[in-house]
Amino acid sequence: MTPGDTEAPQTGCCSSEEESACCEPEDKPKCCGAAGAGGKCGCKIATTAGRRAESVLDELVSGAVAVDPAESDRSVDAISLSGLTKTYADGSEAVRGVSLTVPVGETYGLLGPNGAGKSTTLGMVGTLVRPSAGTALVAGLDVVSDRRVVRRRIGFALQQAGVDEFATALELIMLQGRLQGLPKKEAHRRARLLLRLVDLDDVADKRLSTFSGGMKRRVDLVSALVHLPQVVLLDEPTEGLDPRSRAAIWDTLDELSRRLGITLVLTTHYMEEADRLCDRVGIVDRGTLVVEGTPEHLKASVANEAAIARPTLEDVYLHFTGRAFDDTSDSVTSELRRAA
Repeated sequence: MTPGDTEAPQTGCCSSEEESACCEPEDKPKCCGAAGAGGKCGCKIATTAGRRAESVLDELVSGAVAVDPAESDRSVDAISLSGLTKTYADGSEAVRGVSLTVPVGETYGLLGPNGAGKSTTLGMVGTLVRPSAGTALVAGLDVVSDRRVVRRRIGFALQQAGVDEFATALELIMLQGRLQGLPKKEAHRRARLLLRLVDLDDVADKRLSTFSGGMKRRVDLVSALVHLPQVVLLDEPTEGLDPRSRAAIWDTLDELSRRLGITLVLTTHYMEEADRLCDRVGIVDRGTLVVEGTPEHLKASVANEAAIARPTLEDVYLHFTGRAFDDTSDSVTSELRRAA
């Protein structure tokens, strides 16, 4: 570089203030400008958080009992919904005939305005909200008639962390593992590893009443992963987390999907999260599935139809729903209260 020259700005994962938080200072030369295909962040493996995730997951998987081949049959969709409907006692329809399939190993995102029905849909798939009509299958099992077996196959992290304030982080995750049938020693091993995964191993023995909201959210999330379920349902998985913690969770979810073939279904109001994590997204509005596809395909369709040069998922959202994006979202917890 000659005097007076200026270095070209870096592009990729560190091209914005929020995204640059995912890189440790010593990692920036390796990860900045490393965006992968489709413009997704290329620093996943380069960051300290990414390396920690890889290391922990190596240990987690190495000691895990092998999955029954019959339980990982890729010829059966991880999730299959047909005409799924939820009507409440007051006659309001939260979900109106939603039909979709999610293949094994895919990450699928549900996006939609406040009150659109996405959290109700997730609640029905997770056996927490009973459908009024239609069917929902998880790994070929009906969520109503086979709900006990389905609950063994899934992990579910609600938007509002469901933690026992008097328990320690370690105790809570171990309890979840024991309820899922893990031996005590294995539950303890996995709990320790998962807390290390989300950088909470140093507070493993502290009561959750002393934790911040973001810390509780991380504990709740990994408690849903302790039994290494086939399908993980995530209602606003990084709500309330700082950018660095959010990036660590993204790395974790990526690695779980890539290494174990775990299927992820999430609701989110972070458009960059859907773009970063999801193989496909479905936009839900007024209880119906309006459109679905890969983020790239949906953005390309809006670019053609609306003559927007570089559309974002927020543009896609607005184009297909006719509404400005509202980041105040429903939660499965609120739907459970309504259904009670």
